[in-house]
Amino acid sequence: MKRVLADAQATELLGEQLAPAITPGIIYMRGDLGAGKTTLARGLLRGLGHTGKVRSPTYTLVEPYALAPCRVYHLDLYRLADAEELEWLGLRDMLADAALLLVEWPERGSGYLPAADLTIDLGFSGGGRVASMVAATPAGQRWLDQLAEKD
Repeated sequence: MKRVLADAQATELLGEQLAPAITPGIIYMRGDLGAGKTTLARGLLRGLGHTGKVRSPTYTLVEPYALAPCRVYHLDLYRLADAEELEWLGLRDMLADAALLLVEWPERGSGYLPAADLTIDLGFSGGGRVASMVAATPAGQRWLDQLAEKD
């Protein structure tokens, strides 16, 4: 599924629209610097009921959110020196939790991260962005199907 996103507001809206379908699982968010990964995560978190500030986990590597539908861990692996550092970050505990993991730069965790339910690739297109979404599990497909119903 593809969505053309005119601006940051449209990127955040995509996250908000996807949020009602979300259950615990893993979403990979891929794209170049500035492509809108954190903006998309902000929209998802807002759609899940978070009302506070959404910080980019670029320096902390992980930001946890305790929300009513499920716990959410927003990870930014850009600064990860080695995928083994995910053990130090508590990946096992996050996976044992009934949680949603939003993972930016998932390729940096290769070999340690489990497969995603949904992968969202964000790319530049003119003055905006394009989001290409691919489900890899039945849960991810349900999320996309519910999103498609909103079109």
